[in-house]
Amino acid sequence: MKFLLIFTTLTLLQAQPNLEKSLDDAISTALKKTGAPSVSVAVVENGRLVYAKAFGLADLAANRPADPHTRYAVGSISKEFTAAALLLLQQQGRLSLDDHVSKYFPDLTRANEITIRQLLSHTSGYEDYAPQDYLIPEWTEPTTPLAILDRWAKKPLNFDPGTKWQYSNTNYVLAGAIFEKVSGQGLVDFLRKNIFEPLGMQSASDWPPAQTTDATAYTRYALGPPRPARREGPGWYFAAGELAMTPSDLAKWDLAFLQKKILSPASYEQFTREVKLANGDSTHYALGLQLGEIARMPTIEHGGEVSGFLSSNRIFPTRNGAIIVLSNQDIVNLVGPLANRLARIAFVTEPAAPPPSATAQVEQILTALQNGKINRSLFTANANSYFTETALQDCKNSLTPLGKLESIEPVSENLRGGMIHRSYRAVFAKKTLLLNIYVLEDGKYEQFLVEDQL
Repeated sequence: MKFLLIFTTLTLLQAQPNLEKSLDDAISTALKKTGAPSVSVAVVENGRLVYAKAFGLADLAANRPADPHTRYAVGSISKEFTAAALLLLQQQGRLSLDDHVSKYFPDLTRANEITIRQLLSHTSGYEDYAPQDYLIPEWTEPTTPLAILDRWAKKPLNFDPGTKWQYSNTNYVLAGAIFEKVSGQGLVDFLRKNIFEPLGMQSASDWPPAQTTDATAYTRYALGPPRPARREGPGWYFAAGELAMTPSDLAKWDLAFLQKKILSPASYEQFTREVKLANGDSTHYALGLQLGEIARMPTIEHGGEVSGFLSSNRIFPTRNGAIIVLSNQDIVNLVGPLANRLARIAFVTEPAAPPPSATAQVEQILTALQNGKINRSLFTANANSYFTETALQDCKNSLTPLGKLESIEPVSENLRGGMIHRSYRAVFAKKTLLLNIYVLEDGKYEQFLVEDQL
């Protein structure tokens, strides 16, 4: 597949050249490695959109490039908007998230024990009607939210309400049905009037129907090439995952979220507060939002998957930023790992890599240890005390069978105890080991440990 890069220049795209190149390189590498048709990314940093680019092809057969205006289905990221819509109704005094389902749909299983909050936090016990990660035949036919509820929300619960966490799209179909019953409006119409239009999210809408400029959906079988994927029929995802938009428009929502523009402070507090189980255990889930951490940075996020599309939306409150990654191929481990990598590039100051001369010296020392020898002038008194004759003989006996030392790869560098702490990956012909090293200011080694790894 010919690899294409298309981007547009926007007023807010003022990323520093070194950041832009680093992001470009990481995205290009990920796309080539996975073979996905396209990926589209937006990055928010310090409260502004600094990057929005699309890579690859939106449609393979038509050789149509993806660009930042190409829409992608965002799947379960839609749950963020469903939760926000219900919080807005609560602000208006039209319902409470602690209302029981029985107030609105009394004929559903144990409806008098389950609250709207438990629906939004996946702690209700209702069984998921769509756990599969591929398109099953039934989903190609039209359905309705009420038909889904009649079939799945009248089954016995998977667990007592509030006692476990289990992801379930049924929860959000029911939450959306409650929203429409209370508001008298279609959910997407409400979102358009109260969120999309005020924030200028012009591309945001439901899908179906598709637009001719949308990305085409693709799937794959094992490590095979991208194949056109059928989409779910109308009605299947509703409030659980029916939205589509561009990454730049999703970034507008993230910016509003960071600036608390749409909801009241009290609603945002509920929106982002982790819901605990009845026994106090963690769920790492709030209301349509997963709570996590990357490189010690707290994250508020949600991913999505529908037939032919994968999505990731991660907000980083301590960086006043966000990373959005959308792709038009499912069944590939792309958007999550790529979002992690881009977050580290954008928000984490990586320590400087050790100079090549230091790495070369480490290689020489390890090669000597493989022969049961060291140059003691390179080590401190403490380190020399570690390398006894027994230690050197053990090094020789255990490292020699590993074969030739093929490479030394720096892994990390930081400071500790007034020393430089470096770790390396030592790749032998038959095994890879880790090196755990401390170096003093004068260049001598206080520690040189060779460690096995799982």
